[in-house]
Amino acid sequence: MKKNWMSLLLASLPLVLSSTAAQASSLPGGTEPLTIERMYASPALAGSSPRGLKLSPDGKRVTYLAGRKDNQHLYDLWQMDVATGKQSLLIDADKLEAGELSDEEKARRERQRIYGQGIMEYFWSKDGEAILIPAAGQLYYYSVADNKVKLLATGEGFATDARLSPKGHFVSFVREQNLYVLDLKTQDITALTTDGGGAIKNAMAEFVAQEEMGRMTGYWWAPDESAIAYTRIDESGVELVTRNEIYADGIKLTEQRYPYAGENNVKVELGVVTLKDKQVAWVDLGKDTDIYLPRVKWLPDSKHLSYQWQSRDQQALDLRVVAIDDIKNDKDLVKERSEAWVNLNDDLHFLKQQKAFIWASERDGFNHLYLIGLDGKVIRQLTSGDWAVDAVEYIDEKAGEVYFTGRKTKVTEKQLYRVALAGGKVESISQRSGMHSTVFADNKPVYLDYFSSLSQPPQVSLHDQSGKRLAWVEQNEVKKGHPLYDYFGLWQVPEFGELKAEDGQMLQYRLFKPTNFDANKQYPVVVRVYGGPHAQLVVNSWSHQDYFTQHLLQQGYIVYQLDNRGSAHRGTKFEYVIYKQLGEVEVNDQKVGVDHLRTLPYVDSGNIAIYGHSYGGYMALMSIFKAPDYFKAAISGAPVSDWSLYDTHYTERYMGNPTTNAEGYEASSVLPYVGGYESGLLMYHGMADDNVLFENSTRVYKALQDEGKLFQMIDYPGSKHSMRGEKVRVHLYRSLADFLDRELKGN
Repeated sequence: MKKNWMSLLLASLPLVLSSTAAQASSLPGGTEPLTIERMYASPALAGSSPRGLKLSPDGKRVTYLAGRKDNQHLYDLWQMDVATGKQSLLIDADKLEAGELSDEEKARRERQRIYGQGIMEYFWSKDGEAILIPAAGQLYYYSVADNKVKLLATGEGFATDARLSPKGHFVSFVREQNLYVLDLKTQDITALTTDGGGAIKNAMAEFVAQEEMGRMTGYWWAPDESAIAYTRIDESGVELVTRNEIYADGIKLTEQRYPYAGENNVKVELGVVTLKDKQVAWVDLGKDTDIYLPRVKWLPDSKHLSYQWQSRDQQALDLRVVAIDDIKNDKDLVKERSEAWVNLNDDLHFLKQQKAFIWASERDGFNHLYLIGLDGKVIRQLTSGDWAVDAVEYIDEKAGEVYFTGRKTKVTEKQLYRVALAGGKVESISQRSGMHSTVFADNKPVYLDYFSSLSQPPQVSLHDQSGKRLAWVEQNEVKKGHPLYDYFGLWQVPEFGELKAEDGQMLQYRLFKPTNFDANKQYPVVVRVYGGPHAQLVVNSWSHQDYFTQHLLQQGYIVYQLDNRGSAHRGTKFEYVIYKQLGEVEVNDQKVGVDHLRTLPYVDSGNIAIYGHSYGGYMALMSIFKAPDYFKAAISGAPVSDWSLYDTHYTERYMGNPTTNAEGYEASSVLPYVGGYESGLLMYHGMADDNVLFENSTRVYKALQDEGKLFQMIDYPGSKHSMRGEKVRVHLYRSLADFLDRELKGN
């Protein structure tokens, strides 16, 4: 009966258009099963995977942060001499005084997705003579000349968002909501602002700027060190909510200014303070104060300041420039408009040798690069086509070339390319299939390539402008002695393919077959989903999130992933279809994926589960509530359940304002669909989550209980949104594996 039903279904299914592999394959290495306990234990399975990669300004040394073998979460600062390839410990984290992070810094690190201990960030001076190291509220200064680290006297209080000034003469930092500058020559400290406190924050990024705009700072040095531009935010109009952060040994009441969708945002001002006399001049941002300030950047002459003005509905983004000596009068250089929303990016680059700048825009449907004059007129479009640029990586003005990463070769891979400022053909620089992230030297086109693929944990190598590898920083070859080697013989590489969505657009998927796959058997399936905008799961890239996938494959599961419409790197047509109603086309596309799975003879179509976290948790709920005939079980982690509970900038970007789209908000909530749920749901949430608030899950718990619906829940005391900590993750994944075995295998 099942086979007859599937054969009838074949005729109506979308066509599978391509596949890059005939079947799942394993890799050379040992065949020890991957246990959940081993997934996140030390040493790290991925081997030595440096983070915080930088080239010194003179290009003579590579610096990076590396976790220790006995504690992969404790980082020291290392260096490699480019000429000799010799690597050595530069700064031992044990030499820095350990201290407790402030609540503000803990929240900031959560927004930055920075996790770990020891040295977590560092900054080179522009002349390459020094390194600044923030550590637990203290600031340390390393001098290259004398090879010594000293603690800077920054006064009482926690110093955050510290950095070296452009010429290396000062260190700036924020303390108790005010901006300070330390003169490295005299050791004098100057408070550039004094009115910070309470609802007033100087030089600090507000919650939505950190969480949703990718702006982690609230101040910017002029290149000549004469002045600093900074934001002054007033949070008094934002609702002050008391969050209950539930820990194992008690409840912590935390007051937070949380801007719920449709409610008030902070009021933001942009000022410029001079170092010489501490005088502040305020930029006229316009009469409308209900706006966003996502980006600020100085022009190279230090006489002009640019800022990006974004409307509350995010359908308008203006690039404006003001002269410092005429700061009340601004000039529009670029106006971006959309009937849905305008995506932000970091690709504004003012040139030094001509009166022009590089600007990234999706105005033709895909993110591409434009050369624009300081008069606002487009000189030329540098890249074009039905593919997207990721980011500008380096501009070589002398050679007249722009290096950038993008998806021109394949949407599932990120490669490095080059194009002339004068226009012309886009040239490929990187060669290997996979994901390339690059870090260039300041003054020459030599770069570090952070590369990974599904079959290669992250590697770091040094390359010249042609893409030729000059040296390995970390080859990270999986061979005997590597932490992964004993397990690698069972590692599975997926098949890639395409399906057609209901509107004719193509959807990318990848399918992992189980270890020791037998085409004559039928296997249960776990659909791993995220599904939200600005994300992509179907890639040829290494990810620690795939460790649980590999564990499931060894337990006899198929794991399937499909990037539905609304996800990243496919252009605005692909993304904008979710506008004003979330959880509709995304679920429809996941159903297309399941329809495809049902045609495969080795799929047990009666035993398919869906699992996701965050937006993926939302997708898991929507899928099992709205399409219970497609999914026998669902795992929903830290889900948004009602978009009126989420923040302004993210939610209104995709949903509009609740006052003008009440119907869309109702249709996008999971709560109206609770009645469609039958069985097989597990939910989990961190009880101290300050991103997707715990209330999102408790509302679902109550709705299901009121309906008399049976489900399971696991709540983690003290855990934030990302569910960090080895013990937490081991318990979580053991619980998920046990749930899947019971629901899909009857174990």
